[in-house]
Amino acid sequence: MQAMTPDEIAAFLGAGTRTAKVATVRADGRPHVAPVWFLPDGDQLIFMTWHTTVKAANIRRDGRVAVTVDDEAPPFAYVVVEGVASLSDDAAEIRTWAERIAARYVGPDQAATYGERNGVAGELVVRVSPTRTVAHKGIAD
Repeated sequence: MQAMTPDEIAAFLGAGTRTAKVATVRADGRPHVAPVWFLPDGDQLIFMTWHTTVKAANIRRDGRVAVTVDDEAPPFAYVVVEGVASLSDDAAEIRTWAERIAARYVGPDQAATYGERNGVAGELVVRVSPTRTVAHKGIAD
């Protein structure tokens, strides 16, 4: 097992269609974990959520999050980003990120359709600013 370099982390987070698992903190201290589609944006990670989700409520109250992305194929790898999340309900930002994220997961041909359907009022853009990152590759080597 080897630690990833910053360039390897960026490449790993931007590759393919791996989902992220986002952990937030409930009001009573229990964790909540949910899978999300995401994109890196510089050092930050971007995903979207509906305004009434558990994720959104938890982030409004306590912005601390952890995000895990893993490669389930040998020799296995993972990135864990701990950070602080912020929410945006800016209409232009919502539409832009809905389309950009869709392009990654459903392809560029369907991105505009997805953006139109999901880039609506009530959707939120979540921006995670990292405070700590742990990343390893070659787990099974």
